[in-house]
Formats: sequence, structure tokens, C-alpha cells
Amino acid sequence: MIRTLLLLASVTAALVSAAGNEVHIPFEKYKLQNGMRVVLSRNTAVPVVAVYVIYDVGARAEEKGRTGFAHLFEHMMFQGSANVAKGEHFKYVESNGGSMNGSTHPDFTDYFETMPSNKLGLALWLESDRMRSLAITADNLKNQQEAVKQERRLSFDNQPYATAIVDKWPMLAYGNFQSSHSLIGSFEDLNASSVDDVAKFFKTYYAPNNAVLVISGDFQTDDAKKLAQQYFGDIAPQPQPKRPDMTEPERTAGKTETVTDPHAQVPAVIIGWPAPKRHSADWYALNMLDAVLTGGQSSRLQLDLVKGKQSVLQFESNLGWPFASAQDFKDPGIYGAFLVHKPNFTAKQIVEQYQEEIDRIAKDGVDAKELERVKTVLRFGKANSLQSAIERARTLGIYELLDGNPAMFDQDFTEGFKVTSAQIQAAAKKYLSAARRDVLIMQPAPQQTKPPAAAEGAK
Repeated sequence: MIRTLLLLASVTAALVSAAGNEVHIPFEKYKLQNGMRVVLSRNTAVPVVAVYVIYDVGARAEEKGRTGFAHLFEHMMFQGSANVAKGEHFKYVESNGGSMNGSTHPDFTDYFETMPSNKLGLALWLESDRMRSLAITADNLKNQQEAVKQERRLSFDNQPYATAIVDKWPMLAYGNFQSSHSLIGSFEDLNASSVDDVAKFFKTYYAPNNAVLVISGDFQTDDAKKLAQQYFGDIAPQPQPKRPDMTEPERTAGKTETVTDPHAQVPAVIIGWPAPKRHSADWYALNMLDAVLTGGQSSRLQLDLVKGKQSVLQFESNLGWPFASAQDFKDPGIYGAFLVHKPNFTAKQIVEQYQEEIDRIAKDGVDAKELERVKTVLRFGKANSLQSAIERARTLGIYELLDGNPAMFDQDFTEGFKVTSAQIQAAAKKYLSAARRDVLIMQPAPQQTKPPAAAEGAK
């Protein structure tokens, strides 16, 4: 597998060293006069270019009474602008062989296109036109309020576990409103939003000096710079928005709550702990511990709980779960795990089984052979993902936005693979104790039983 990895990396230009513990995404970074940061990462392996625009605003920037604004705005950004009618953004991209999307996160909102390399100018024009002249109208707002509410009904409120994950878990895991409120927002807050509210949000956060533009893939550097200046250079900057205080109140013990889910057929639990600071030694160690627990068919949870005890049906976890990955969030964050389990096991038993896996690592560490297997899987997975122009763009954009330095990804890759068994063991002891954990138990709602039919002829 290592030989395959090295061959793959040499082809992709996301260069992994022979030791396998270093990676480098080449880039050039500069600023336009209006404060917009631009990151260029050239790779001519395939004739594809990715344009990625990331704004420094996510759900954790929202105010009380205005929850869901970041997500609402993701929808609003596809409603047209001065030179692009409603729905035409999709048509321009797809008719030229490209793909596009956008997404809302706790700490940022992003928009992106992957296009044939000769269509770079089109992608930049589309993004710049909505940055400078989004169509904020009463009709567009009403349409998207309803679209977001319908999305919530279909994708969250009518899906098993989803409402508990989006609404209940943040309230249990966090004490500060900025982190504890729903990423999707409430119907009441969405209904209360006005055109003036949306216009203010747009002016405050969707300014060039609050954004990062990344161009990744097959392009000529001088041409890309000219196009970035042509389309974005004259968009006026705005005063830098005030950042919310996300400090969490001190807490010495975890909490446990139980909710009933009318859509769940089998029970589930969420287990989580406050995460260490981004880029700290313990952050690297817990990221590797998570890979030991969940990384592939030979992971501990797969072997011990799914196949061994046959108690867990499916699981997922990571630093940042459920709304982010390890690289996607500012401090504070959560290390969270979600386990769907068989109904003949109680939630208490599942939590204890999961804690036993953590405690075994805290007591014994991780065997050298197992740790190397996990690292090999991670190396290959990351190098494989970096073949994609949009994944390289996304990685560079997030690190520029959150850390001010895209090269921090290279550091994280290197430091992450230096993690030792002793460091994993120490981090498990320090952070993942039973006393510190939060637990959300999701139980299926009791089945409604119909009264027996009256016997024929009964009065």
C-alpha cells in the first residue's frame, strides 16, 4: 500500500515524501487592495480548475433571534444577482461541463465550482457578481425562507436522529449560545427575518475583506491573477465585523440526557467530550486515537462492538463531529461519537462498552503494528483525496481562513503522523474520562397500538 501511495502522490503533485510523513500542497498567496485574500495552487495534471470562495461567517456568528441566518444566506446566494438571473448560475456551470455547490458550517460558509480549465473566467465572474450585487428582494427572501423550512422538515425533522443531533446535542455539549444553538435555526427566527436583516447580514459578512478566494488546478498564474483582479478587485470592502466571544463556561462534570425520537426504529447514543485546542499536541493525538477506533474494517469499534459483541449497528466519530471534521472548526470544539445500536442492549451498556475501548487505550496505549496500520490508511486516504482540485482548494481555503496560513495543513499532516502510542495514551487519560463525557440517549418512541376491533354484532 505504501508503494501505491508514493506512486499516487508523484502523479498528483500533492507531494508525499518517501518517509510518508510529509505532504506539501504548493501555493502562492497574496491580497487584493480591497483586502480579499487570494490563494493560487497550480497543478496541470488534468485540464480542470476549481474556484473556491470561503466567507468568514458561519452559524456561530449568529445573534439570538437570528439563528439560521448563515444557512438561509447559503440559499439566498443562488437567487440571482445583477447580471445572473435566478437559476442561471446552475445553468452556466452545468452547461459548460462543470459542477458547483455551497455549504454552511459552524465557522464558515463556502461556495465552489469545478470547471474545465478554459472556463476559469466564467466561474470567477459568477462568484464576483453575486458578491457585489446579490438580488436581495422580498420575493427571494420569502421563497428561500420556505425552502429552508421545507429542507428542515424533509432532511431533519422527518429523519431519524437528525433533530436530536442538530438541536439537542449542541445544547448539551456547549454552554455558550454561539455554539449551542441549532445550525439550521428555528422556524420562528426564519419567519422573523426581514429584507433589511438580510441586506445588513450581506453587507457585513459577504465583503471581499471577509473572504478568501482559492483557485486550484490547471491555469496560468498570470492569467489567474489578472482575472481575480478584473472580477473582484473593485468590490468595495466593509468594516471588519466584530467576532463573537465563544468562550465556554467552566464545567467539571459531563451531563446525560434522554430524548424520544418518533422516527427512529432502533436506539442510538451520542458521546462526546470538549476537544483540545486546534494544532495542539493533544489535538493531533486524539485525531489519531479516533482513527484507531473507527478507521476502516480493522478498527477497534468494528472488530469489538460491531463484530465481537454485536451490539453496535453503525458508528461515526471525529474531532468536530457532527458539523465539522478536525480541520474545519475553530476552538472550542468537541470530540464526538454517534453509535446506533441493537435494542436488546441498553444505552448504558453501549456507553460502557465504548468507554471500555477508550479506557483500554488509556491503560495500554496502542500496539506499534496497529498504529502503523492506521497511519498507512490515513496517509493513503489523504493523498488520494488531494488528487481533487476542489479538495486542494477547500483545504487551502479553510487553513487560510481559520489560521491565516495555508501551510498549516502541511504542518498538521507532518505532526499528526509523528504521534506516538504514549501521546495517544496520555490524551485519552486527560480528555476522555467517564466523568467528563456528555451523553445524549435517543430512544424510539413507543409504538402506538390500535384498540382491538369490536366483535361482529357487539353493542
